[in-house]
Amino acid sequence: MAQPLGPARSHPATLGDVARLAGVSIATASKALNGRSQVRAETRQRVIEAAERLAFRPNQLARGLLSGQTGTVGLLTSDLEGRFSIPILMGAEDAFGAGEVAVFLCDARGDAIREQHHVRALLGRRVDGLIVVGSRTDPRPSLGRELPVPVVYAYAPSEDPEDLSIVPDSVDAGRIAVDHLLACGRTRIAHITGDPGYLAARERAQGAAAALADAGLDPVGAPRFGAWSEGWGRAATALLLDRHPDVDAVLCGSDQIARGVMDMLRERGHRVPEDVAVMGFDNWQVLTTASRPPLTSVDMNLEQVGRAAAHALFTAISGARRSGIETVRGRVVLRGSTAPQS
Repeated sequence: MAQPLGPARSHPATLGDVARLAGVSIATASKALNGRSQVRAETRQRVIEAAERLAFRPNQLARGLLSGQTGTVGLLTSDLEGRFSIPILMGAEDAFGAGEVAVFLCDARGDAIREQHHVRALLGRRVDGLIVVGSRTDPRPSLGRELPVPVVYAYAPSEDPEDLSIVPDSVDAGRIAVDHLLACGRTRIAHITGDPGYLAARERAQGAAAALADAGLDPVGAPRFGAWSEGWGRAATALLLDRHPDVDAVLCGSDQIARGVMDMLRERGHRVPEDVAVMGFDNWQVLTTASRPPLTSVDMNLEQVGRAAAHALFTAISGARRSGIETVRGRVVLRGSTAPQS
């Protein structure tokens, strides 16, 4: 018969509680739970059983100190208020786990000098590793190969191929967007997007063009690059309809652009989605769900980018470092703006 665990505890079990129940010193209990070889097998088993009875949860920081680690990581961003960095940071923190790893968050605000200051401060706190989150997907300078801890770059890849970078797959995102529109029966597809200085805008256009070519279709005109704004969406759509009134779908480089596109289509008497399907990027729910009709959009899975970066950092801290650029696929979030043609 299992022995009773005794009265309910008013506080979490400590290492001292485990040591007392097992009849060993605190040092021996610590060595047993951390797999040290100096502990006899029967003693180790007694300590483990005591820990299980007390539902003891080892303190990650204390356990890390024994193995030369502090149980802390640094999250360094250049855009703490940005639309894209916040989900990545949330995903990374989720992967680290509440209470498991202490996270130091620093915002460099796009300033290289401020960034170097934060790096020195984080290293001074003896963090076990760093995740560097960019504000856009364009490559950024590396922090260098001489840092004493592993670094993983998220969203914005490092320019150094020896670094490890986790980024959203913008080319594939353009492909899956057009594939969705094709599946809805659309064949006259135009692309209105943002600033051509952004790598994401160019790569999404590249993927969209490749998907159309694979289907044996030509795009309706060249991609229209402009601003990431509703105003640009309205202006570009007016020009598009003047030249190509038979367009039946518009793929937009952002949800903001898509809102402007839908405004102009309605103003010109085109129904969405009956006459023209409209699709956005980024799945910014404050825009997509408030649109009329609600906007279909490509979600770039930014929280998964953050989680993947955190897992990659864990792997690097354990000694298994890798390099290169690894991508995370996006997904289409279906809403009413792309209903199939009847």
